[in-house]
Amino acid sequence: MSQSNDPEVIRTLLTTPARWAVVGLSNNPRRAALGVSRFLIDHLGMEVIPVSLKGDEVHGRTGYRRLDDIPGTIDVVDCFVNSSKVGAVVDQAIEVGAKAVWLQLGVIDEAAAARAASAGLAVVMDTCPAIEAPRLGL
Repeated sequence: MSQSNDPEVIRTLLTTPARWAVVGLSNNPRRAALGVSRFLIDHLGMEVIPVSLKGDEVHGRTGYRRLDDIPGTIDVVDCFVNSSKVGAVVDQAIEVGAKAVWLQLGVIDEAAAARAASAGLAVVMDTCPAIEAPRLGL
């Protein structure tokens, strides 16, 4: 069974103030994560927590190397990582008690999506908040 994105889940995630851990977020202007995370902050009012291999600070926010290094709760784990590596990130999201995982445009892992859904997380896959928000009139 393939994952389908529920428009109501997407709307809820994009309109509910939340802490988004953005995995793969660095200061590299050539990476989509930088602009999308700015969109989450400026247009949707989300709190963004950068997560990357180096744990870089981005947008003036403290960065972390792993989801389990982040203090407090995580609502959404936004995954800007290669499809072949996203399963491990999804598993971390489940372990830390995140409420949702959002696999970015081009990031597809049906098995990881199924594990997240089975664990009770909302799942969005192969799309982007900066695409979905305007489509939903947000």
